[in-house]
Amino acid sequence: MSSKPYATAPLAIPGIPPGIPYIVGNEGAERFSYYGMRAILVIFMTKHLMNAQGQLDPMSEADAKAAFHFFSSALYAFPLVGAVLADAFLGKYRTIVWLSILYCFGHLALALDETRLGLTIGLTLIAIGSGGIKPCVAAHLGDQFGPSNARLLPRVFGWFSFAINFGSFISTLLTPYLLQKYGPSVAFGVPGGLMLTATWVFWLGRNKFVHIPPGGTAFLKEAFSREGLGSLGRLFTIYLFVAMFWALYDQTASAWVLQADKMDLRWMGITWLPSQIHAINPILILIFIPIFSYGIYPAFDRFWPLTPLRKIGLGFFLTVPSFLIPAWIETQIAVGLQPNIVWQLLAYVVITAAEVLVSITCLEFSYTQAPRKMKSFIMACFYASVALGNLFTGAVNKFIQNADGSVKFTGAEYYLFFAGLMFITAILFIFVAVRYRERTYIQEQEPAAS
Repeated sequence: MSSKPYATAPLAIPGIPPGIPYIVGNEGAERFSYYGMRAILVIFMTKHLMNAQGQLDPMSEADAKAAFHFFSSALYAFPLVGAVLADAFLGKYRTIVWLSILYCFGHLALALDETRLGLTIGLTLIAIGSGGIKPCVAAHLGDQFGPSNARLLPRVFGWFSFAINFGSFISTLLTPYLLQKYGPSVAFGVPGGLMLTATWVFWLGRNKFVHIPPGGTAFLKEAFSREGLGSLGRLFTIYLFVAMFWALYDQTASAWVLQADKMDLRWMGITWLPSQIHAINPILILIFIPIFSYGIYPAFDRFWPLTPLRKIGLGFFLTVPSFLIPAWIETQIAVGLQPNIVWQLLAYVVITAAEVLVSITCLEFSYTQAPRKMKSFIMACFYASVALGNLFTGAVNKFIQNADGSVKFTGAEYYLFFAGLMFITAILFIFVAVRYRERTYIQEQEPAAS
């Protein structure tokens, strides 16, 4: 038995590591806080934002979309900072705890100040906190496994995704109601409380976790070694293509919300709020994960084995029709009809299937393809693809604005533009995928206690 207070390498055990429930529980609560805030952000900016004198001072739709995607870009860029802190200096556990505290203060700023100053401070702290812990949590999850139980990694990453989507579903339904009923302070405050809970749950598991020590200069040596640079180069090529998927997907929380506000929101006997419609996404994820894992993937494997890159490529092609549907919706709105929200729900079905193929696959693929001392850093590079996609979308929304307040791409043209770019991306990805050479890395382990 080791005299250390916690393990510094995975134990040779056949089952689920003891720290997994704390990581999954933390992720569920943290994702509640993030997606709850995210669900109401565009509506808050266009309908509830105040100036310093206490008067309404909302943003235009184009400005709100640009601000949302620039925030998302910053949030998914900060994982690069968090990853270096974790892999080189602090270790994953301490990085997650300290940045989670900063994250909590970001929610507090949004809850206490409804002006642009409060919005800027809150979103900045959330971008640093949430962005910084993103690569560390997923990599910390993978670090709990060694060769003897690595076969359980896909199952546990599935639980991880389940926690994300369960938290997202509940918060996406709840926070728009809180915004309408009680205002921004409560609507932003409740997600803040869940983030505090997430931090506490993670702290409770401190003695159950495997704590992989920070690599220090060894991290830098591996990162800049031929092997490290080779892994990074191969994966970064994939991430450039994945960025275009995120450029489209994250518009479900911006452009799609604003579109829903112009549609007939009556469905199943309920009149829904525009920002509640996104709640269908996590529900579909929870349904699709077992369908894909136990039905679709095994069926394809009988005649065309679905490698990770084949899954990602299929997801790219499936993303294209998910934007053709909103384009059709815009044509109906343009002629004075109120298409029912069920049409946008159909688009959610398509883009969620694409998400299962692209996002979940790429998350696990990134971990297994990352050298051992670069796990968090490679995860950060994966999240940088989200940043790049959102930066592109934000820039497009800024570029299409005219001086008189009108926009260059209106209605269906906007969605057709992105659908066309996604189709070109999917075609080009085929040539990259067939040339990619995989190499898998799993953490080494300690012998099991006798």
